[in-house]
Amino acid sequence: MSDSRLRSAEAVTTRDFLAWKKAARKIVAITAYDALFGRLVDEAGVDCVLVGDSLNQVLCAEPSTLSATLDQMIYHARAVRRGVRRALLVVDMPFLSYQVNRDEALRNCGRVMKETGAQAVKLEGGAAIAETVRALVEIGIPVMGHVGLTPQSVHALGGYRVQGREDESARRLTADVEALERAGCFSVVLELVPGALAAAITAQRVVPTIGIGAGPGCDGQVLVLHDLLGLNDGFAPKFLKRYAAMADDVRRAVGRYAEEVRGGAYPDADHSF
Repeated sequence: MSDSRLRSAEAVTTRDFLAWKKAARKIVAITAYDALFGRLVDEAGVDCVLVGDSLNQVLCAEPSTLSATLDQMIYHARAVRRGVRRALLVVDMPFLSYQVNRDEALRNCGRVMKETGAQAVKLEGGAAIAETVRALVEIGIPVMGHVGLTPQSVHALGGYRVQGREDESARRLTADVEALERAGCFSVVLELVPGALAAAITAQRVVPTIGIGAGPGCDGQVLVLHDLLGLNDGFAPKFLKRYAAMADDVRRAVGRYAEEVRGGAYPDADHSF
């Protein structure tokens, strides 16, 4: 597919995020892991498509995101890129692809940009990775930050828990967002953060915030596509709203197909050459 078909005159850029925050226009983000769903969510009009390392859990049934690899993320991002024309495409950098040292972070993030056609990368962490973020931005790689519940640090955090409930934790989280803003992030994901704290951070900072389990006060929201479609029906956190029940639809459709094959009803004359 040619670049002209992938990118249109109205294609979303990182500059749009700041403009939308100033205009109080909410930002809509969603995950996708393949070309088909990339095309469908893009045609639905979302602003940002995130190729999340959550694919390790959603598609591969791994217990966490920690075993996701750089090659795995590049493979899926290249596929999503073939479906997305308008939305901003952002790729999660997997565990240990940017934490070891700055040079390795630059090399790996540059590889993602070069090999996938994405417009930005996403890194988990706050003040501790701010200098890495600054170095990436300085060489022209846009960075989306991610604080609060950072899944790559799930063991250090003691599980998938809301972050920022205690005063010290709230101060640290606020300082992390400030550090990422100073380093040049064009937006920051706030995950599993009390709504009042997320709203206060959003009001205090220039950088746009994208919430997931962080209440309505953020500048935008992101959800995992398979979760909101009801495909991943075994996952039901408090923050998730299901907009469809597709797991049931799949079971019914496949069950009907199986019955018709076994009963000789499919294929019939209309479906044969």
